[in-house]
Amino acid sequence: MKVGIIGASGYVGGEVVRLLLSHPEAEVSMVTSTKHVGEYLHRIHPSLKGFTELTFSELDYDKMSDKCDLVFTAVPHGTATDIVKALYDRGMKIIDLSADYRLHNPEDYTKWYGWEHPHPDYLSKSVFGVPELHRDKIKNAQLVSCPGCMAVTSMLALHPLVKNDLIDTEHIVVDSKIGSSGAGAGGTSGTQHAMRAGVIRPRGCWKKNKGFNESTRSGYCTRNSLYKSYILEKGR
Repeated sequence: MKVGIIGASGYVGGEVVRLLLSHPEAEVSMVTSTKHVGEYLHRIHPSLKGFTELTFSELDYDKMSDKCDLVFTAVPHGTATDIVKALYDRGMKIIDLSADYRLHNPEDYTKWYGWEHPHPDYLSKSVFGVPELHRDKIKNAQLVSCPGCMAVTSMLALHPLVKNDLIDTEHIVVDSKIGSSGAGAGGTSGTQHAMRAGVIRPRGCWKKNKGFNESTRSGYCTRNSLYKSYILEKGR
C-alpha cells in the first residue's frame, strides 16, 4: 500500500513515517510540509537517516491522489478540516490524527475548541480510530479519525470494566499524565524541556472535557465523570 503523510515534519507526522518505513506492507510515497519543501526528511528527523531519502513536497492533491492509496493527516488542530474534505471528495482513504473530525456533534467544536466547524456534514462520515474497539468499522471506512492520547488511554482502560459491569459509570475519575511532546513541535516557552524537566504539574481538572466528550462516543463517561490532567516530563 502506498501511503502519504501530510504534515510529516511534526512530532506526530515523524512518528507515523518512522512506523511506516518499517512496515512490510507499506510504502511511504509522499510526505508534505509547508516549511521544509525540498529538504530531506532526515534533516528534520535525524533518527530516519539511512532509512529513507525522501524529501518534503508541497501539498498537491492531484499528485497525492495519483501516488497514494491512503493518506495520514498530521497537521495542527483546526487546520485539517479543508484538507480532509478535499481528500475525501477525491475518494481517498484518510486517517486523520487531528481533532477536526473526532466529534460528530458540530456544536461540540464551538464548546470545546472555540471555533465553528466549516464542514459539519462530514463529521458523521468519520469512524473513531480505536482498532481495539472498532476494528471492523475501520476496515471499511473512508475516513478514520483518531482520538487524542488521553482519551484513547482512558477508553481502553475503562472498556473491560464497563463491558463487564464492574464499576459505577455515573462516577468515573480519570487521572491522566501527558508528556511535553503532546504540545507539538512548535510549542511555547512553557513546553520546553528546561521548564518541565523533572517536574509534574496540573494541567486542568474538569467535570467534563473534550477528552471525555470523545470517550462519550463509546458510552463510557457521564455527566458526573471527573477528568484530571497533569503534565509529566520523563525521557523515553
